[in-house]
Amino acid sequence: MKIPVNMRRAALVSVVIAGLVSSAQAIAGGKLLATPGVSQVEGAGGGGIVPWAQLAGYATENSWSASGFCSRADITDYQLDVCGLQANFFDRVEVSYARQTFEVPALKTDISQDILSAKIRLYGDIVYSRWPQVSLGVQHKKLLDSDVAFALGAEEKSGTDFYLAASKLHLAALLGRNVFWNVSVRNTRANQLGLLGFGRREHTLSTADTFQLETSVALFVSPNWALGYEYRQKPDNLGLGEQAWQDAFIAWFPNKRVNVTAAYLDLGSIAGAAEQTGWYLSLMGNL
Repeated sequence: MKIPVNMRRAALVSVVIAGLVSSAQAIAGGKLLATPGVSQVEGAGGGGIVPWAQLAGYATENSWSASGFCSRADITDYQLDVCGLQANFFDRVEVSYARQTFEVPALKTDISQDILSAKIRLYGDIVYSRWPQVSLGVQHKKLLDSDVAFALGAEEKSGTDFYLAASKLHLAALLGRNVFWNVSVRNTRANQLGLLGFGRREHTLSTADTFQLETSVALFVSPNWALGYEYRQKPDNLGLGEQAWQDAFIAWFPNKRVNVTAAYLDLGSIAGAAEQTGWYLSLMGNL
């Protein structure tokens, strides 16, 4: 699999930044293996397509951490490559950056988008508090290539999503196995995550922000392996039949320094092209 230049650069930068963090800080011993989740396609800590309430990395209240990731989704008519960086400050605030490159072979073009994100933990811990951990997140997105979005009727080339997420890990809840769940509510006007712009331009009318539901569940079949499912609602601002995204994933956590996620994707209709299914692979490192 050939890795695009921008992905290689992002991965290199992630290694350099992560190398500045001491092992004592970044690989904190106070968190259980796998509890930060994996990397999300918009840069946040969480699942593959849904941000979770927990923050990226293994930082504790007395430390900070840095992470880097690269992911690829290969579906029927399109391909999405993402690389990004994440930092967790004292298990209270997460900041991240992601560059998405959406390849459209039929048009012989790529669509790129930059995403700057932040997340703050408002309450709790996914393991130790009685109630779920709750976090508030924001993701500001800007298209670098907006011609396709405007041709399809999008109103803007940039936009900001807000979401509230609640997550909980139940230890030994099902036949002695750990069970995880997350529920997020997102305020957005993004078309296909923003890759097709934001809102809809129709004379003098503008598309209002909408609230969308996002959920994840996972079963830890062992401390190192998790199986799960995700569902993400999405608005159909452009009238092209945009549908909810779903995935079934398997994640491997050999240690606290690295994790690998693979998933089967069902992304519904994208830009009028129906039945967009395929595979997803993501590699994440914590140093």
